[in-house]
Amino acid sequence: MGYPTKIQLIKRAKSEQWYINFPSAIAQAMEFERGEVVEWLIEDKLRMTLKREASVLSSDKKKPQTDP
Repeated sequence: MGYPTKIQLIKRAKSEQWYINFPSAIAQAMEFERGEVVEWLIEDKLRMTLKREASVLSSDKKKPQTDP
């Protein structure tokens, strides 16, 4: 299932900024964390890939502890 998302542009006197917001369902499914840094890779004019650091997916990620 896809999640349509609008691209926002904020123009200022000397600059402009482009924003893409992730729907909550996608951010939660990907387990994004606040402040996480990602990298956009341009495949072609129809595709971009979002790349994360491999360390984010490692087993070092904190998981809630359960009582035995």
